[in-house]
Amino acid sequence: MSTPTLRVAVVGAGPAGIYASDILSKSGLDVSIDLFERLPAPFGLVRYGVAPDHPRIKQIIVALHKVLERGDIRLLANVDYGTDLKLDDLRQFYDAVIFSTGSIRDAALPVPGIELDGSYGAADFVSWYDGHPDVPRTWPLEAQHVAVLGAGNVALDVARILAKHADDLLPTEIPANVYDLLKASPVTDVHVFARRGPAQVKFSPLELRELGHVPDVDVIVYPEDFEFDEGSMAAIHSSNQTKQVVKTLTDWTLKESEENTASRRIHLHFLHKPVEILGEDGKVVGLRTERTALNGDGNVTGTGQTQDWEVGAVYRAVGYFGSPLVDIPFDDVAGVIPNREGRVTDVDGEHLPGVYATGWIKRGPVGLIGHTKSDASETIRHLTEDVEAGGAAFYSATDRDPAAVTEFLTQRGVDVIEWSGWELLDAYERGLGEPHGRERVKVVPRDHMVAVSLGREVSEV
Repeated sequence: MSTPTLRVAVVGAGPAGIYASDILSKSGLDVSIDLFERLPAPFGLVRYGVAPDHPRIKQIIVALHKVLERGDIRLLANVDYGTDLKLDDLRQFYDAVIFSTGSIRDAALPVPGIELDGSYGAADFVSWYDGHPDVPRTWPLEAQHVAVLGAGNVALDVARILAKHADDLLPTEIPANVYDLLKASPVTDVHVFARRGPAQVKFSPLELRELGHVPDVDVIVYPEDFEFDEGSMAAIHSSNQTKQVVKTLTDWTLKESEENTASRRIHLHFLHKPVEILGEDGKVVGLRTERTALNGDGNVTGTGQTQDWEVGAVYRAVGYFGSPLVDIPFDDVAGVIPNREGRVTDVDGEHLPGVYATGWIKRGPVGLIGHTKSDASETIRHLTEDVEAGGAAFYSATDRDPAAVTEFLTQRGVDVIEWSGWELLDAYERGLGEPHGRERVKVVPRDHMVAVSLGREVSEV
């Protein structure tokens, strides 16, 4: 008896999910793939996590778009795993499930005052300026002086968007509501704080250099923050990326103060550990940092010397964190689905048959978007091995008709958006942008997006 077509569900239509689907489709298996997405639009982090003034990175969407437009991978968007269907439902229609839901929450920063009004997570702010439909369309941009905590590219993105003049964002796909609020922002100074030294930051060289070319924004560094221990020198000599970052930073120390004539400033502070967010009447009024000293191995120790900074808002950009999924094991410490090279494991460390993970929910929020491709290859390699080893026993779905799952969702009142629906929304957004010389203008509200994707008139929403 011939083996039936393998049915696989991929949950999460960001880069990780699309890469996994693409690799699986070329694996040599006779496979039918459905790609589920909670939002009405695919592309995940590239659409909702990359700053609008980084069109080079957003071009990744072009490659992802080509994968989905082939038609051999079916997009089922506007379907929320855990609400619209759960693992037992998926097992009815699929032989294997791959979770690629990413990490969208802010990692915790346990310092006093973190709960104050004016203390924000960078993940929420990024979602706001990228037009994520789950985030309110307003944002309280009321502070003249702002602190950003973190030493990675997200911290630089947040600082740059806060300091950049809104008109310089007009050629991008920035949502109109975001432009309006940034245009009215009173910000003049953004302070970025890193607890370690210049050789330990996680900025990419290109992202850091771009910071120095933002119109009417000066980048200010402080020579007393530049300390290099043995660990720092080893990092500089062993990594060309670190060498470039340190060179860019040290070049800025040579800039004379009278050259700083811009109306806005981004201050980069190193060897400053945030220890408390200061507040009055429940609102942020300042930040207290502790001076740190390098230990010799690139790590730092607090010196006990503190400094207070007068700021009206604090953004923590200390990393992303995964969210637990219904009926799926979750590591609350690491913020990932427990797994061995993509095979999801239960509390006893045993592989859950037919359940896999890829992307940030598999390995944590580290690495660039392109790294998810090799990550997906590892997961798909193990899935393929399991199929070949399991033989006919691997084919566990009880209802193999591809129409069955869409009928199931329709009966539950879910407005499923397939690729043709997304193409309608895509064309609609591009049409909004073209009269203004922009690539697109994002449609933000979720119900509005669904209506456009389903081909209804906008006036009906």
